[in-house]
Parts: sequence; structure tokens; C-alpha cells
Amino acid sequence: MPFTQFTNLDFDQIKVQIKDYLRANSNFTDFDFEGSNFSVLIDTLAYNTYINAFNANLVVNESFLDGATVRENVVSLARNIGYIPRSKTAAVADVTFTVPTSTSGAFISLEAGLVCIGAADNTTYRFSVPENISATVENGVAQFGTADKPIKMYQGSFLTRQFVVNTAQDQRFILDNPNIDTTTVRVYVKGINDTGLGREYHVVDNILNINKTSEIFLIQEVQEERYELLFGDGYFGKELENNAIITVRYIVTDGEAGNGPSLFDFQGSFVDDGGVRLIPTASVPVTTVQRAMNGGAIENVSSIKYFAPRLYSAQYRAVTARDYEAIISSVYPNMESVAVVGGEELNPPKFGTVQISIKPKNGTYVSDFDKQNILSKLKQYSIAGINQNIVDLKVLYIELDSTIYYNDNQVSAPDDLKTSVTAGLNRYSKDVDMNRFGGRFKYSKALQLIDRVDNAISSNITKVKIRRDMKVLKNQFAQYELCFGNRFHVNPNGLNIKSTGFTLAGSSDIVYLTDAPNTDLKMGVISIVKMDANGNRIVVAKDAGTVDYNKGEILLNTVNISSTVADNSIIEVQAFPESNDVVGLKDLYLTLDVSKSRINMVKDVIASGEDISGVSFIRDYYTSSYSNGALQRK
Repeated sequence: MPFTQFTNLDFDQIKVQIKDYLRANSNFTDFDFEGSNFSVLIDTLAYNTYINAFNANLVVNESFLDGATVRENVVSLARNIGYIPRSKTAAVADVTFTVPTSTSGAFISLEAGLVCIGAADNTTYRFSVPENISATVENGVAQFGTADKPIKMYQGSFLTRQFVVNTAQDQRFILDNPNIDTTTVRVYVKGINDTGLGREYHVVDNILNINKTSEIFLIQEVQEERYELLFGDGYFGKELENNAIITVRYIVTDGEAGNGPSLFDFQGSFVDDGGVRLIPTASVPVTTVQRAMNGGAIENVSSIKYFAPRLYSAQYRAVTARDYEAIISSVYPNMESVAVVGGEELNPPKFGTVQISIKPKNGTYVSDFDKQNILSKLKQYSIAGINQNIVDLKVLYIELDSTIYYNDNQVSAPDDLKTSVTAGLNRYSKDVDMNRFGGRFKYSKALQLIDRVDNAISSNITKVKIRRDMKVLKNQFAQYELCFGNRFHVNPNGLNIKSTGFTLAGSSDIVYLTDAPNTDLKMGVISIVKMDANGNRIVVAKDAGTVDYNKGEILLNTVNISSTVADNSIIEVQAFPESNDVVGLKDLYLTLDVSKSRINMVKDVIASGEDISGVSFIRDYYTSSYSNGALQRK
């Protein structure tokens, strides 16, 4: 009998192939497979073959990192190439507090565990520290933390777990709680001759530079998002003694839910230098230096599948941009997106330098403390002679000015329709195309989204604006450069560049930035102007800078700015892109700012039947796609 190769997993195709196989057998010559009960057996065989083939495909897919979908399998495959998925991340609040005490000791210690209770959105959260913190006592007062070096509290509950080492068993040290922030794990090993908790062991993520006496441990994710501790074997790391006591301290956190609290009620405990518990002589007020932020969820499957092979290819050294991307995601779990630009790509070039821009998961900028911590950790991976420089995030904002026409015969409340449009745009603002370096805003997708919000919407005319926020140095002479990375649309009459108001040193007049294109429409001049009482423009500084419309760059000459109308010493500078599809090039982080977008609901008089000829529609409702000719940004 001939051998039939099953190359198609379709159920009907399998049936056909089984019948062809049987027909080739002389015992079934002229047999009716369709009209007999034998067809039931063929269906059963085909069904069984189909199910087995389907399961076999699933098993094969779960054997490879690219195809795996079950988290435990993805984690296991990533572990094989040395990648440790990020755990849940606790929100961190920076605080200081002063403790009045009557102790005669030289210092007092804040005990590991609960420190404060914080509240946000009518919900209270516990904030703890994973280890004791000491402070010296001066004149009956102990100062914990300063504005420059505050106390860092982690949102969550402080827990302790102990293990007794039994070398006669194949013992595993697994922490039962799935919501652990692994960065807060502290491990102490008490040997036979040790006192207290014993010696503190330190976590490592690889076995480089480890000898047989190194007091280290590794941590890895196992089943059900729990974590296992691994210790040395006497060759790589110090081997555990029999009957040694392992004490593990860690914080179980709520992750993202813990972000936000800024007011705290002190709940901590103190001991003096003799270990005796003491009570402060007065209440302990808490000063917030930084509200709770940077809490995050456990690393998802997609992120693991993306970063694991990149960290493996980096081989614990940072050479290429992808190496830096993978390593930074490992050393800074709060990273949402990162852009790495070699110094040779900068203008002017800075050879021997790597410029790094990081977007944290919560907030816009990386703190100075985190910058130093990241740079310190990068040194062990970087090549000698290469300097790393972390620059503040450059955000390219996209704003929409949308006029939306609707049929009032199909909707009773235009405001509800506007709310639905805003909600749809907010969802699109979180699209994978944006909120990252190298992101892309797709104009057609946004228009389609607006039109499909409700059947009452007949059409929309949407303008696209791009914005950069220029952080100014108040009362200092400085030059400024803004790169938009997208070609500007040029109106020969000028007013392509708009800004919010600001004041110059020595004057109280509100002034603005504007432009006047050259005849070639490739370059232009930036001017500083103000408005008089009659609304006329008065030039304050004619040649205040230049604008390159083709490159999307604005250079502002030396200027002394004393104040800004916008908060946080910001001047918002906007332009209209030549293309409605906007991209975030190099170190520009692209995001859609719905909060500063304009949505104008207009009744479609043609769709409603009020204006069959369309005369009033053209006269009263027509909307331009580009600049409105106004001076100031609104």
C-alpha cells in the first residue's frame, strides 16, 4: 500500500487523505466510503489525527521562546539563556522625618518593616523599609533623611521567612508570596558560630567574578510567579552549612496601585543602640520629598520574549545600542522605553560617548539618584574608554485640533458624543505605535477611530500639531535648541512657529516666539514679539534665532528669560508637521497628548436635512488643515 504524507492539518483534508489511502488497498476496492457506516470510523480517525496534530503543534510552539505563550514556559526558556524576568515593583516614596527622643545613646535605629501609612483615592497603603536604618542623636533629636538623601519607603507589607538548611535533602528555598518586589529581598545566613541574624548575603545575576567563598545568592522565578533562592555549591559561591538558618526579608507590594500617595502618617518603631525599644517624646511629622511613584506590574510575557534574547546576545557587555537597551532594562526595572545614540551620530559628533534617554514607567524624567545608580551599574558592562551620558527625556507631543460633524437626528447629547471621542483617543494614545522612542502616529488610524466612535458622526476635519516643551533657565543667559525630527509645514506669511508666553529679564511684558520664512522656504528667522493694547504685533528681538523647516529644528540665540506663563519654567513651542504621519526619531519619545487636544462638535446641517444645498455648510463650517494665523499658542 502507498504511504500517504499528511501535510495538511485541516479536518476535511485529513478525511480525504485517509480515504485515498484505503482506496489504494485491494481489500477496499469499489468500497463506498460515503454511504456506509464506515464513514463514522473515518471521521473518528480524522478527528483523532486532528487533535493529536494540534496538541503536537502546541507542544512544539511551547518549546521555543518565540512561540511559547504559557508564562511558566516562557520564564523557563528565558532562564536557560540567563534572563531573570522583572518582578512586581513597589512604589517608592522619598521622605524625611525628625524624631525627638530622650535616649542617652549615640544613635537610634528605625526597625525594618512598617514606617508609614499613605492614602490616595480613598485607599490606604502601607509603606515599609526592608532593613534597619540608623541615625545619630544630637541634642535629643535624630534626623532621618535629608532633602538630598531622603529615606526611601517601599509600598507594601514587610514579611520574614526562615529556612533551616538540611544538606541530606534535595532542598529548595521557595518564597510563597507571588507579589514580591525582588529588589527588596534581603538574605541573612546564620551559621553555627554566628550571632543575631548572621551574615548578609548579596544577590547577583551571573557567576562572573565569583569564587568559592563568595557569600551570594541568585533569585529566579518559578511556578505561579513565585521566587526561588539559589546558593553557592562551594565552587561558585559559598556552600551552605548543615543546620544553618536562612532568614529572608522582603516586601509584598500592590505594584502600580501604590502610586500616588504624598501625605503620610508615621507608624514606625525605633530601638536604641542597645536594642531596647523606645518611644519618641513627641509626634513624628513626615516631610514628603517625592510622592510614591514607579510602582509597576510583573514583567509580562511579551516583554520577556523581547528582552531575553537581546540580553543573551549582549553577553554581559555593552557595545551596540541593543546591548545597552537590554542591559538597562535589567538594571533599571522601571524603564518603559530607552533610546541609545552613539556619539558619532550626534551633531556635532561626540566620539567615545554614548547618549542614553530613558522613559520611566511612571513620570517623565529619571531622577538624579536613579541616573547615578544606572551609570554605576553600566560600568561593569561597558567597554573601557566609552563614556555613558544619560540625558533628560525629549518628548515630542502630538496634539489634535479636530472639528467633528454629527447628525443631531441620531444623537441627543453632543457632549456625550464628545466624551466618547475623547475616551477613544485616550485608548489610541496608549497604542503600541506610540509612547516609545521611534514611535509613529498614524493619521489615518486616528481619523478612522473618530469616525467609528458613533454612527451619528458623519465626518471630521482634524489638524495635527507637534509640540516640544522647552525647559528654561530662569534669570540666566542661555541658548536653546529644539529638535522636532519632522519637517515643518511652511506658510510663506510666517506664524508657523507658536509658543506660550514668557518674560525677558528687565521687562514685565509677555512675549512670544514666532517665525518669518526666507524666500526659499527652507530656513527662517525666529523673532520675539509682543502684542500692544490694540492687538498689533511689536517686534522685541528680530533675529532671536533660526528655524530649519526641512530638519524641524529651532535654534534660539542667547537670551535671558525671567519667567514663563506655563508652569514648571516651561515654554511650549508648537509647529505644524508637513506630514500628518509623525515619527519620533532617535532620542525623541513620541506621545499623543489628548489633554491638550481640541475637540469641537459641530452639527452637520447637510446630514440633518437643514441645508440640502450645502451653502451654509461651506460658508460657516469649513475648517482649514493648517495654521490659523494667530500669534500665540493656545
